[in-house]
Amino acid sequence: MKKPTIVIGSDHAGFGLKEYLRELLEELDYPVEDLGTDSRDSVDYPDYAEKVGRAVAGSRNRKGILSCGTGVGISIAANKIPGVRAALVQDPRTARLAVEHNNANILVLPGRPFSRKKIAPIVKAWLESEFAGGRHGRRVGKITRLEKKYRP
Repeated sequence: MKKPTIVIGSDHAGFGLKEYLRELLEELDYPVEDLGTDSRDSVDYPDYAEKVGRAVAGSRNRKGILSCGTGVGISIAANKIPGVRAALVQDPRTARLAVEHNNANILVLPGRPFSRKKIAPIVKAWLESEFAGGRHGRRVGKITRLEKKYRP
């Protein structure tokens, strides 16, 4: 089975983590598309949330990983894009459940501080999980209807 392309992005505070993620994903044989940022120079996280969110929303063969300092701002911004289900995660169990129950198509991780030892199991759990469907599918459908109902 073909692995999905993982689209990554971050602001300056998540830059170090994003660079590590690219290495990790390539080691795991995932195709990677890096949408920036390209340095630790200050940038605005909503710009990268939009880039990754637009690349992932509605795609069956793309998933995303985003990072900013805490992960909070970039996850809020990403979730404004219809079709994005971005989950801010800090442990492997929550990463697995974000996919199984919520069909999360973007993983969000805090960039400051980060530990390679802690991040790798989270990313692997998220990548290896599958959406359970069933009652969870009904709930994700309700999220999609909310997006449509409140779209300007």
